Formats: sequence, C-alpha cells, structure tokens
Amino acid sequence: MFQGKTIFEILRVGGFTMYILLFCSFLSVMIIVERILYYRRLSRTDRREFMVMIGRSLKSGRIDTARAICQDTKAPFSQVVFSGLELHGRPEKEMSNAMEREITIETSDLERYIGIVGTIGNTAVYIGLFGTVLGIIRAFHDISVAGAGGMSIVIGGVAEALVCTATGLAVAIPAVIAYNYFSKRVERFIDDMELCASELLDFIRAE
Repeated sequence: MFQGKTIFEILRVGGFTMYILLFCSFLSVMIIVERILYYRRLSRTDRREFMVMIGRSLKSGRIDTARAICQDTKAPFSQVVFSGLELHGRPEKEMSNAMEREITIETSDLERYIGIVGTIGNTAVYIGLFGTVLGIIRAFHDISVAGAGGMSIVIGGVAEALVCTATGLAVAIPAVIAYNYFSKRVERFIDDMELCASELLDFIRAE
C-alpha cells in the first residue's frame, strides 16, 4: 500500500493526527534519553560503600569528613544523609524530619518528566485510533462522492487509515515500557534513601 511513497506522503495519508503522534514520539524519546543518563549518573556510587565511609567517619568523631563525603557524592541518598548530618547534635526527631523532607525533594526530582512519558504511553493508541476513524470516514465520503469504486476503494482507504493506529502503537509501546522501568528505578532510589536515613540514625544512637 505504501510502497514507493515518501514519509511526507504517508503523513498526509494519516492526517493531522500523524503530526501529533510524531511530536509525542519525539518528546517521549527526548525524555527517555535524558532520564536514562540522569539515573545512570546518580547510580555510580554504591549505597553500602557510602554508608561504610559515613559510619567510619562518625565513629572517629569526624563529622566534617562525613559531610564532605556527602557533598562529594552525587546521589540522592547522599543528600539525605547530608541533611541529617547538618543537624548533628540536635534531637533525633529533628534529624529524622529533615531527612524525610529531603527524601520528598529528591523523589520529586527523580520523578520529573516521567509522568509525561506515562501519559504518552496511555494516550498515543487512542490518538492513533482517532486518526484511523477519521481516515475511514474520509474514505467512505470519497466513495459516496465518486459513486463508484466498490470494495477495492473501501479496502484501500481503510488500509491507509490504519497507518495511524500502527503509528500510535509504535509510539505507545516504548513509552509504556520506559515508564514502568523508570517507576522501578525511582522506587529503588527511594528505598536507598530510606535505608540510609535509618542507618544514619543508628550510627548517631551508637555514638
């Protein structure tokens, strides 16, 4: 059906919904690439090794060293521990509250943009179906105007209209996979932050 046709001719067949889907695809790919690089950068430090260094510093009374380790480590859990160490010597409840607030802040940064990917994954198929319905309506309208052509014209019009559905699926499937992957990554980051906050309080109690 589309053999020999250029991408622009296929876009014209799909109508304006194809341009919407292409924009959604571009936006989704940009966010996916950005988030993958962002999460990879934050995952370079192992949480266990980090907390071992923090624990050693606290046991030897080197609070400033522990804070410096946090500042030199680019990870969400390091910022949580740093917020707790900033209140070292204050009541445990204040430290715990500060770390909880920092977990909320870091979680917000980790979840940035992934909602857009999820929305694209949920709506791209429907946008494609909408384009297909419009294409079928247009095909039947052309037949009624021409008054001839029979089943071959109907089948040809429907086949061309289905390109929107196919494109919608092509956009939605990677977006849904990426959204689920990012959600799992964020959950692991949150687990690491909560574990570090709990371990830090244990270190403080043992002093």
